[in-house]
Amino acid sequence: MSNLQHPATADRLRATMIGGTAILIWSTLASLATLVSTIPPFQIVALSFAIASLIGAGWTITRGDNPLRYARQPALAWLVGVGGLFGYHFLFFIALQSAPPVEANLINYLWPLLIVLFASALPGHRLQSGPIVGALAGLGGTLLLVTQGGSVSLNTADLPGYAAALASAIIWAGYSVLRRHLARSPTEALTGFCLVTALLSLACHWILETTVWPDQAAGWLALLGLGLGPVGAAFFVWDHGVRHGDIRVLGALSYLTPLLSTGLLIACGLATGHWTVWVSCLLIAGGSLLASQELLRDRRPRAFSDQVGSGWAQKMRQNKDLELFPIQRDRKQL
Repeated sequence: MSNLQHPATADRLRATMIGGTAILIWSTLASLATLVSTIPPFQIVALSFAIASLIGAGWTITRGDNPLRYARQPALAWLVGVGGLFGYHFLFFIALQSAPPVEANLINYLWPLLIVLFASALPGHRLQSGPIVGALAGLGGTLLLVTQGGSVSLNTADLPGYAAALASAIIWAGYSVLRRHLARSPTEALTGFCLVTALLSLACHWILETTVWPDQAAGWLALLGLGLGPVGAAFFVWDHGVRHGDIRVLGALSYLTPLLSTGLLIACGLATGHWTVWVSCLLIAGGSLLASQELLRDRRPRAFSDQVGSGWAQKMRQNKDLELFPIQRDRKQL
């Protein structure tokens, strides 16, 4: 019997919920990025990941541990960690510069669906219709949300940008699934990955960009918020979720990010509402519910008699010499 056929544990549901907070945090990215739109992207990534590494180190220290000892990770863990964090952002920014933002964003948002598909290759997992249909519904809602009901035109001149957007989606999906596979590389190791990502982004900034600093307090606060949230702490809770929770559910739920992000922009007066937002809401919410139905169904409590019976059976297997009926034993002795 595969692991998916067993009732989900409380730890699995809790980890999925913790990972889901990353989706909520990522929904603030667009609003915060709007406030620092004059700052070059690689400069933002470098500063944000530097803050993220400080958060990770501080969190480890407050737990009475030494963050430096988590730098001793296998080469594969470093390759996946740095390749996922830096590789995704590098290719995504290349895509935005080489192709129209709408089309690049849509191609990049294939990563939640790819997570659902890639996760089926993990030990104890199999391809199921619920998460796939839910992810497809989320992709459809995202398509409607980003295009606002309009058409999408793919230009052959923008093929390099499209390829970079697709590569970024594959890298992030692969990173999320491989982090679950690398059981010996704990979440604390992300501190080192974030630091190296910050240094590589800083190098890209020096080579490709001109340094620009915020000219208002709101810009500095937004830059700090990016490092504390969507380009910082979100990666740590996401890592915990994909490692210990239901990664297929998290993949499908990730389509809530553009919806929540658009809603927040509208609420803050940074964007205007449109009928496509509400239709997208139905598609994405329905798809997320469909993808999560197995996890929710597995959380239903078993009958009391089943719980007691299985508990006694396990106890009997662990304690073969357990004397449940001492009176009968005494009668035999008599």
